[in-house]
Formats: sequence, structure tokens, C-alpha cells
Amino acid sequence: METLESELTCPICLELFEDPLLLPCAHSLCFSCAHRILVSHCTSNESVESISAFQCPTCRYVITLNQKGLEGLKRNVTLQNIIDRYQKASASGPNSPGETRRERPVDGTTMTAPSERVPCQFCEQDPPQEAVKTCVTCEVSYCEGCLRATHPNKKPFTGHRLAEPLPDSHLRGLTCLEHEDEKVNMYCVTDEQLICSLCKLVGRHREHQVASLSDRYEKLKQALDSNLNCLIKRNSELETLMAKLIQTCQQVEVNASQQEGKLQEECDLLMEIIQERRQIISAKIKEGKSVRLRKLAQQIGNCKQCIERSSALITQADQTVKETDHARFLQTAKNISERVSMATASSQVLIPEINLNDTFDTFALDFSREKKMLENLDYLTAPDPPGIREELCTASYDTVTVHWTSDDEFSVGFVRAPVRHLHRTSQRCQFV
Repeated sequence: METLESELTCPICLELFEDPLLLPCAHSLCFSCAHRILVSHCTSNESVESISAFQCPTCRYVITLNQKGLEGLKRNVTLQNIIDRYQKASASGPNSPGETRRERPVDGTTMTAPSERVPCQFCEQDPPQEAVKTCVTCEVSYCEGCLRATHPNKKPFTGHRLAEPLPDSHLRGLTCLEHEDEKVNMYCVTDEQLICSLCKLVGRHREHQVASLSDRYEKLKQALDSNLNCLIKRNSELETLMAKLIQTCQQVEVNASQQEGKLQEECDLLMEIIQERRQIISAKIKEGKSVRLRKLAQQIGNCKQCIERSSALITQADQTVKETDHARFLQTAKNISERVSMATASSQVLIPEINLNDTFDTFALDFSREKKMLENLDYLTAPDPPGIREELCTASYDTVTVHWTSDDEFSVGFVRAPVRHLHRTSQRCQFV
């Protein structure tokens, strides 16, 4: 029945033929559709009767009209009888092909129960009753009573399509941009645009490649599904990547915290070592200070005793010098003179060599090397690549000696390595 229905469908209005005309090319066309074609060819100063020819919309054959115009073409009575019998068969029951056809949605889309209330357009009461059916052919919605009264299931309504209630916006569908009264029913592949039959017959798309809406729908739907799947896959990959990046950020936070902890530990250890060495060196300085102060205190005591003895001797000598009696003077002067001479000699021996600028020369503090090392504290970096000295490199049966130079202070000059395989060429040696 689906195939039969397509054979009974007009190529212009895409409905069952109504008053079909039999064209000379053996194709058929609705009388009203043929009249619309003639109208589309008219200019502002012409009438429909002045049009003497038009093209068949199926095969592009030029149909020549006589003085009677469309009335001069034969009616396709056989096709009309077949359509009448088909309409009767389609109205025979709810499970018939015609009933299925009636419930088919307007633009080939899947019908769903409308979420909004659709009012009956024939009810005179206010507010109108809720519609139970929409006639796609009449483009009118009916309630139960109005459907039985104004749209009975008999001629001329037997070929009309009934569907679940549809809002006006869904019912009207898409109209052609160039022909406002025509619905779009094909797709121009050249311009990638929805068009109507008149656009293909007489419009600027007449020479363009066209396709049916269903075919184009399937192709574009497959392409969109494919692109959508790729986008979903890419989006999933990006989400996975973003999750890894977030995890990496968290790991960076953890690693940075660990490195900061290690830095703090190393710096604390250096501070402990410095404090320990400071205490040791400070103790040595204090010990040197104590030794020097004890020595100086002993020297001060010796000087003090020498001064006391000298002071007493000076007093006695002064008294002797003041003696006017020659006999008494001579009796004591010699002894006093000897004692003064001895005291003078002994005090000269006791006077130490005093260094008033004692700067602890034996405690020389020079931390310039350590300061430089502390100023250069940093992460270890990879050394620069060494320069291979090919003229010094040698290879034997089971040993390869490689010489190189490097600015790294911890580098070695050469290394010998046993090899499992040695490949010799005229320019170089390669070992594994």
C-alpha cells in the first residue's frame, strides 16, 4: 500500500491526485496544480489564458496547450477511479493502511502528545472544547462533536489525513521563502536550501540538483550523528584530560609542599651545623681569652709586688739622702745604694713585653669559601652534554674506550665499557 500511495501522489502538492489530468507524456497532474504552474508563468500584464505551454514537473517534457487551455487536456479517469477505491479501502478500519496513513505526522516527523492544550476551531462556545483530532489536509482542529458534524468519514473527506491535535505552529509547517503560500517539500542540494515544487519548476532552482526531504534528512542525520559521536568522544577525551590535569595540579601542590619541607629540613640542618660550629669556635675563643687573662693577672701581681718593695726602698733611700751627719750617712748609704741598684736591675727583668693590640691572630676566621657555597645553594641541574674526543676513542674486540671533555667539575675523562655487539662502519662505531 505504501508503494501504491506513492504512485497516486501528485508530484506538486504531494497529496493524492485530485481531478487528475493526463499529460501527453503519459504523466498525470492535479488540475489545480497545473493551474498553479500556469499562474506562476504569468507576468503582471498577462492572463492565465495567454500561457500556451508548460513543462511536465516529472520529465520536463513541454506540454503545448490549445485554445481551451487546461480544459483541452484529457482527464485521467482510470487514475481517478483507482484513487476512489483506494480511499474507500483506507477508510475501512482502524488497522487499515489508510488509517495508518491518516495518523502519519505532518512533515514526516514522529508524532508525540502535545504538551499544550489545542482548542477546537469550529466550536462557537467560549471557551471552545479541547480538540481530539487535527485534519492535516484542512489544517483545522476538531473536538469530538465538531468532527462528527463537520468532518464525516465520507466523501469528500475520505482522503484527508487525521492526526493527534497539533498547534497551529506545527500544523502550518515551513513555507517557501519565495512562494509564501507553498510548503517546502524538497531540498536544493546545489544551494543547500529548502524549496517548494514551484521553485524547481519555474524558479531559480529549476536547473539545480534537488533531493527529497526524507533522503536529505537521512544523509544529514547520519552526518550529524557521526559528527556528534566524534564530538562526544572528543569531549570525553577532554574531560579525561582535564581530570588528569586537575590531578596533576594536585600532585604539583603535593610535590611542591614536599620540596618546601625538604628545603626547610636542609636549611634547619645547616643552621644546626652553623650553631654547633659557632659554639665550638666560641668556646675556643673563650678559652684563649681565659689563658691570656690569667697570664696578664699574674704579670700584674708581680708588678704590684715589685712596686711595693721599690716604694719602701725609695722611702729609706730618701731618708738617707736627707741625713746631714756624715758618719751616719756613710754607715747606711752603701747598703742602701746596693739595694737600690739590685732593685733597679730586678725590676727591669720582671717587666714583660706587653702587646696592647692582641687581636687573637691565632684565631683567624675566614668563611669566604663557605659564604660563596651558601650563596650558590640551588637545585642540582643536569650537566651540559660532553664533547666526545673522537681522536682518542678506541674500540677493541670486547671493549670500547670513550674520551670526552666537559665543563662539569664532577665529570670523568673517559670510561671503558664491555659491549655485547659492536658495529663498525667507515665513519663511526656503534656499540650496544
